[in-house]
Amino acid sequence: MKSEKLHATHDSSLVTRRSSPGSFLRAVSAIAWKDLAAELRSRELLSSMLVFALLVILIFNFALELDVKTRSTVTAGVLWVTFAFAGTLGLNRSMAVEKDRGCLDGLLLAPVDRSAIYFGKAISNLAFMFIVEAIVLPVYSVLYNTNLFNLGLIGVILLGSVGYVAVGTLLASMAVQTRTRDVLLPILLFPVVIPIMIAAVKASSGFLQGLETTELMTWINLLIVYDVIFVAVAFMVFDYVVEE
Repeated sequence: MKSEKLHATHDSSLVTRRSSPGSFLRAVSAIAWKDLAAELRSRELLSSMLVFALLVILIFNFALELDVKTRSTVTAGVLWVTFAFAGTLGLNRSMAVEKDRGCLDGLLLAPVDRSAIYFGKAISNLAFMFIVEAIVLPVYSVLYNTNLFNLGLIGVILLGSVGYVAVGTLLASMAVQTRTRDVLLPILLFPVVIPIMIAAVKASSGFLQGLETTELMTWINLLIVYDVIFVAVAFMVFDYVVEE
């Protein structure tokens, strides 16, 4: 009887610890910091993303021998193609490392809410994507002689990146369980992110052409709604996605 009471007390304290906002935030920050610290030591993920992104914009630079006006019309498309493919590479690699090293199983066994794992991974993936974008933007500005330091454009990039990573982290967690994860993730991801890519390209192009924010609110609102919906969906279904 005493043993049963002891177990019951332990289980109830565990539930309390899981439901505590403070413990949840600590778990999220610990997982995100783990990924960032591991990447600082290895530099595998960021280096591959950066090499790929810079290679893409260099290829477009030499392939698109266009005048200044025409270049401004394709800038948004080139940027988001670069961000999308580099981001997919990072998402796939981030989850594959966890799976191959057995870290994912350890995280799932940890006494924390599994949604904390999702948010921790999403924050670290988003940080990697922001770092790549912060390097790509000035390089692109120099190569294409285009000023990309526009607050509206940067805001669109932030919103688009959040939505892309929110969906990508969830689907990467699903695809990493399969043998064909490298091929499966793009197949699953790109159809789902079509709305956010279209909205991001349209809004980015509008800001680069000097349009007013009020004229682009339809696309910006679409980005915000997409971010909120898919973060909420990922929060609700992540527990089921990672179950084998």
